[in-house]
Amino acid sequence: MMFLPLYIDPGTGSMLFSILIGAAATLYFLAKAAIIKIKMTMAGKKGDSAAVDSSYKPYVIYSEGKQYWNVFKPVVQEFEKRKISLAYYTSSKDDPVFSEKYEFVKPEFIGEGNSAFVKLNMLSAGFVLMTTPGLQVYQLKRSKKVKHYSHVLHMPNDATTYRLFGLDYFDSVLLSGDYQKEDLRTLEKMRGLPEKDLVTVGCPYLDVLAEKIKSEPEEKERPFTVLVSPSWGKVGVLARYGERLLDPLVKTGWRIIVRPHPQSKKSEPEMLKKLENRYKDNKNLIWDFERDNIHSMKKADMMISDFSGIIFDYTFLCNKPVMYVDAEMDLRPYDAWDLHKQLWQFSVLEKMGIRLNENDFDRIGEVIKQASDSPELEAERKKAKETAWMNIGQAGKNIADYMIKTVTGQAE
Repeated sequence: MMFLPLYIDPGTGSMLFSILIGAAATLYFLAKAAIIKIKMTMAGKKGDSAAVDSSYKPYVIYSEGKQYWNVFKPVVQEFEKRKISLAYYTSSKDDPVFSEKYEFVKPEFIGEGNSAFVKLNMLSAGFVLMTTPGLQVYQLKRSKKVKHYSHVLHMPNDATTYRLFGLDYFDSVLLSGDYQKEDLRTLEKMRGLPEKDLVTVGCPYLDVLAEKIKSEPEEKERPFTVLVSPSWGKVGVLARYGERLLDPLVKTGWRIIVRPHPQSKKSEPEMLKKLENRYKDNKNLIWDFERDNIHSMKKADMMISDFSGIIFDYTFLCNKPVMYVDAEMDLRPYDAWDLHKQLWQFSVLEKMGIRLNENDFDRIGEVIKQASDSPELEAERKKAKETAWMNIGQAGKNIADYMIKTVTGQAE
């Protein structure tokens, strides 16, 4: 008997591969969740007070790390100002909250990864606020003793760019702009989920950065500066183009600031090390690994990026032009894939940004000079800001108001 070779076209092969990877990931996390549950059950039987949090707390914030301090700081300050007790759980030993001298806000380091999830999964609270997605999907589970789980967006771009089902099981999602509501409602209907509260509160971390950038000193005599600030991963600017983009930029003689995505140091250190070594003798190329991005943004005359959310930080805070290199972002692992439409952030970038093609890299200095700002681009930037960053300066107050009203039934 002769067997004919089976041909699978590249598109189908890619889809099957993605399905297999997704199934493997699901089995992996289900197994880990089962192990955690067994550990918690056994710890509870032993009377381990750390495993079962029997002390009810009306208001809890959980921070995955110190990088989210700017998101929570305005909320924390509201609770402190109103003299209302707030438990602040963090997975960073050096979280900035510990350097504050709060009276009513009680910070506590609860460990990282599974150690933190054990604590959170057995929590007793009225309202839990977090930036962590994937509630009830992976290790982080809903505690039966928590009345309300709320996710606050830490970006002004699309709320559907989380991994699949990232926001499905929260009781509320706190938005930066009204435009984010439509897609979340669509996903709820498609998946047969009950409607959650979608509350437009503003963008707390942008409120913080807006105040910080005002205090940044102006450079008296500064060279023309280009900020390269990409996303991470194989489709990000640095990983995809690397020296093909940076070489011609360095040759312009301008000051070039390269600010890799924070995740790059963890996920693609070899790529970064290779580039750092390549340009170690170039005085006009500077690497920025600082936690806050405002120092580099303040110095830059223009930004080059891809689909990174920092484009909106720079646009909204500095009102300067951005150039973007097309990146083929694979949406299949994200909620946005189920919507079958272009993301808002991509459509608005085409209007307010300047596209940079790879065949223009060799003459990038000339291209940048020609791509000067215009009233049309500025108008589109203004429109995007009004759409995605509402209630400017009021996010902390609005979030605190919602938390208190949800728990007590009345506004403070």
